[in-house]
Amino acid sequence: MTMKETKGKTVYLDNSATTVALPEVVEAVKEALVSVYGNPSSLHGMGVAAERILRRARQEVAELLGVEAEEIYFTSGGTEANNWALRGLAYSLRRRGRHIITTEVEHASVLEACRGLEREGFSVTYLPVDSRGAVRLEALEDSLRDDTILVSIMSVNNELGTVQPLEEVARILATKGPVLFHVDHIQGYGKVQLNLKKLNIAALSLSAHKIHGPKGVGALYLRRNLNMLPLLVGGDQERGLRAGTENVPGIAGFGVAASLARKSLPQSIEKMRRLKMQLAERLLTGIPDAYINGPEPTSGAPHILNVSFPGLKAEVLVHMLEEKGIYVSTGSACHSRRQNSSHVLQALGLPKDRIDGSIRISFSRLNTDEEVEEAARAICECVAELRRL
Repeated sequence: MTMKETKGKTVYLDNSATTVALPEVVEAVKEALVSVYGNPSSLHGMGVAAERILRRARQEVAELLGVEAEEIYFTSGGTEANNWALRGLAYSLRRRGRHIITTEVEHASVLEACRGLEREGFSVTYLPVDSRGAVRLEALEDSLRDDTILVSIMSVNNELGTVQPLEEVARILATKGPVLFHVDHIQGYGKVQLNLKKLNIAALSLSAHKIHGPKGVGALYLRRNLNMLPLLVGGDQERGLRAGTENVPGIAGFGVAASLARKSLPQSIEKMRRLKMQLAERLLTGIPDAYINGPEPTSGAPHILNVSFPGLKAEVLVHMLEEKGIYVSTGSACHSRRQNSSHVLQALGLPKDRIDGSIRISFSRLNTDEEVEEAARAICECVAELRRL
């Protein structure tokens, strides 16, 4: 979408859809495009230089997770990482069992991969969530079977900001035998810290453009010595598990973005949560019948706020705000052009008018107090105007 011309300052609060690339990231991408443009598989010096960029980026992406660089495999983005995790692990384990467990509120790249596996003879259980969007743990315990091979649960819900109880999930799985645990960490990377070893996570998906990196690049963490089948074949790249010439410019930018995120992590988390709570308070006090969907602003992920204004159409509100230079969304960017209501908000059991009138506001560490005040003022004005019509 082309950003519209507005009279005042642009306030970008759709950072769960994507983030602006940092200047250091742009510079790293540019250098890999115009200076270090060799193929990392080539044996000559330019190839070696490109391979060195991959090695450095892999180390930076791994350090933000607290894992080994050799456990990181680059992909074309988060969707490929999720597809690969689900399909690759399911295929590699199908002799042991064909039952997979996930939740009703996962991203479409997990849900559609699961539905594809169902068509191939796998059985999938979709766990319900509570009113905050957190997975019901008793349902997980009841759903585990002798032929369960894989459980896939996101760390942070992309529409609500709900942080899933992964420690409790890991504790349950530890009592039920060799079930692999995949986590979609695309919305949590650089915002919510996980201890992958303690949680016994086997696979975990990442995306660069959610942390001020380039679009078109992501990664899949695979625990060392995991038996995994490739999704793409035809080359020895990524240690034979992901064929195709690596996106060196994108990966270079990803590494820089991960490094910068790691250096500012505690301060970024604190700042985003403060801005989120500041905006939530302004909206709840300034707009009658405004509701927070999902967890309370004091809990959940620090950067996602989902608010309903029953009786309004969210799409209309989003476009009114755009005219004022305020950019928010109606939910997941991957489904923003569909007419269907959010499957995440439906899973919470919300009434239709609350679902139809919901917007997602998502922060980055670059947002400011002044921007939040500007957004609050604009949202209050637009909601009041729409309710007068």
